[in-house]
Amino acid sequence: MPKTAALPSDALPQGADPSRWKALVFIALAQLMVVLDATIVNIALPSAQQDLGISDGNRQWVITAYALAFGGLLLFGGRIADLWGRKNAFVVGLIGFAAASALGGAATGEAMMLGARALQGAFGALLAPAALSLLAVMFTDAKERAKAFGIYGAIAGGGGAVGLILGGFLTEYLNWRWTFFVNIPFAIVAAVGAWAVIHEPKGARNRHALDIPGVILSTLGLVALVYGFTRAESDGWTDPVTIGLFVGSVLLLGAFVATEAKVKSPLLPLRVLTERNRGGVYLSLGLAVISMFGLFLFLTYYLQVVKGFSPVKTGFAFLPMIAGMITGSTQIGARLMTRVPPRLLMGPGFLVAASGMLLLTQLEVGSSYPALILPAQLLLGLGMGTAFMPAMSLATHGVNPADAGVASAMVNTSQQVGGAIGTALLNTIAASATTAYLTDHAAEAAGGQGAVRALQAQAMVHGYAAAIWWAVGILVASAVIALTFITTGRPGAGAPGAASGEESGAESELPVPVIAH
Repeated sequence: MPKTAALPSDALPQGADPSRWKALVFIALAQLMVVLDATIVNIALPSAQQDLGISDGNRQWVITAYALAFGGLLLFGGRIADLWGRKNAFVVGLIGFAAASALGGAATGEAMMLGARALQGAFGALLAPAALSLLAVMFTDAKERAKAFGIYGAIAGGGGAVGLILGGFLTEYLNWRWTFFVNIPFAIVAAVGAWAVIHEPKGARNRHALDIPGVILSTLGLVALVYGFTRAESDGWTDPVTIGLFVGSVLLLGAFVATEAKVKSPLLPLRVLTERNRGGVYLSLGLAVISMFGLFLFLTYYLQVVKGFSPVKTGFAFLPMIAGMITGSTQIGARLMTRVPPRLLMGPGFLVAASGMLLLTQLEVGSSYPALILPAQLLLGLGMGTAFMPAMSLATHGVNPADAGVASAMVNTSQQVGGAIGTALLNTIAASATTAYLTDHAAEAAGGQGAVRALQAQAMVHGYAAAIWWAVGILVASAVIALTFITTGRPGAGAPGAASGEESGAESELPVPVIAH
């Protein structure tokens, strides 16, 4: 990592903070903590359920409580970061997340655990957009921005698989409580370091009054949407409550958009969404996350249930994907981002990932890990790393600094909603294909318990393969959107919204330049 202290002062980009690379270390640490937590708890859930006496019916709420709080409050958290200052929001988010993690690790019953998970989600919704928007306002030089977002993108993409390894180790060799307690040192180090070295550019706050109707409508609308997909997975798409949640989310989010178009100081200025390049990023990223979340779920079940891998071994089995993501993000994306237009990284990146996903449609009960799963993971990692890195950067490109927090929150929101859709939609497709296979091959179960188990394994893998075909199509759609919606040239060739006056700051009184690559 470059050491700015060794550079003469005139070698620093104009207006750059000399401590920005040190700040990146603590921002990356916080991002790693949040991403790790998403998968680490999944590994610990069976043990925690048994210890705390959580029923099978309520087990999903350990995951859902976090998802609802995080997804519902992201836009609010992003605007709070713009209002309070990103550094303040970042540090408060870290301290709150650490406290909630301590509460979860010390939980003595179901209510205490669910409350801790909801608090983790709420403080995560404050922390995540603050972290991304800090990068956006601190790194304005094109080459430095590419490196910073390459590191951030690698962590955002690969951290989940690291969580599987760490969660497996902690659960097998200590106990499930350490999957919560492990967040505390991460948060303390990141908070102390951030407070010491982060210096926000002057005049980057949004001093307008908070849009309370927008906060209420967006929070309720997003909660209804995320919970609708969560409920669809467990109760079916035709369940009356599921349908009611989807209808309610459409009405609430529609009212939110109408409100934002009218109020003087909106929670989410529509100019952030309607700029063509950013809209393309949010949409393509959300779609790509749908396929990735489904894949993580299917591969985890395949390796543990069908292949009999332990949690730790399963985590290590995902290492090729992490290696691919880090390489794609820091070596391909970061190096090419200042030389080629973002769409020529994102589109081909999603297509390379789709080719890896295509390999996994050939998955069978006896498939070889080195011959099939390993190369597929490498392709997926390389493609996603290459695509995610410019996407993260472009999401805040050309944004007025006063809107950086809420623009960053939209990245997290598209990922969170994409994850909820991916888990529900692809799980439903897999379950339907599995049931159909069992029905069509029922005669094969006549050979006793061994035949029944073999048929169940074959049906399960058939269901995964059917769902992965859909994931391939979704990744191809992401590539098409990236190639057609995103029209900005390479960084430094002009801000994407400049021609249209998209970021004219009509709703901001801050005399600050737009963020440029």
